[in-house]
Amino acid sequence: MDFEIRDGVLIKYHGNDTNVTIPYSVKSIGNDAFSGCTKLQSIMILDGVTSIGKGAFCNCPGFTSITIPNRVTSIGDDAFQGCTSLTSIIIHDSVTNIGWYAFYGCTSLKSIKIPNSVTYIGDSAFSNCKSLQSIIIPNRVMSIRMYTFKDCISLESITIPNSITSIGEEAFSNCTSLTSIEIPDSVMSIDGCAFCDCKNLVNIKISDSVKSIGDSAFDGCTSLTSVTLPDGVQLGEGVFANCPNLKKIIYI
Repeated sequence: MDFEIRDGVLIKYHGNDTNVTIPYSVKSIGNDAFSGCTKLQSIMILDGVTSIGKGAFCNCPGFTSITIPNRVTSIGDDAFQGCTSLTSIIIHDSVTNIGWYAFYGCTSLKSIKIPNSVTYIGDSAFSNCKSLQSIIIPNRVMSIRMYTFKDCISLESITIPNSITSIGEEAFSNCTSLTSIEIPDSVMSIDGCAFCDCKNLVNIKISDSVKSIGDSAFDGCTSLTSVTLPDGVQLGEGVFANCPNLKKIIYI
């Protein structure tokens, strides 16, 4: 049997097919169920599935697209890590949780619509998605965690909602196509190296709600020319180190 299923959980796929349909009896795709299935190109996940486990489709380099059915509530850690041919993904508004490293290294992924139902996006969830051009963070997410978009070198625009209270360490580091960003009034802290090496970032406006900016937060932003900061903000060491074109810092 190609499918090892136990109590509604797909434990492991043992086949070599390029196109696979998940059996109706499956309610959950288990940890590492399809991990390393290098021949797999497409998969149909039926509506009965409610969760996708850790590393479920990790390192499936032939994957090009997938639709997450509308009963799935969580996408596990590493679920699609290393799916280097994945160009598009549809996530329905039943999903509330996207795990750590969920789409890490999906280097062909150009766009993704995260539904407003999502409340949590884990560390490094989209890190190293080198083709990702834009993203809108849902307005129920409370924080942008560390490394979430690190090394997304094609990311040109991002919408940060007023629900966000903190931006984690290296959250946007080395996003070299990012030219501008507006920090909403809800944000209270920007952690170390959050935007370091964003070499095309020209200007940034930081709202007066921000109380602290961590070490090296904008280190290496070589195109940065002006910054607006709230008066009394606590600055770490080397916040604007290696920013040779920064000529103006305005305190409000």
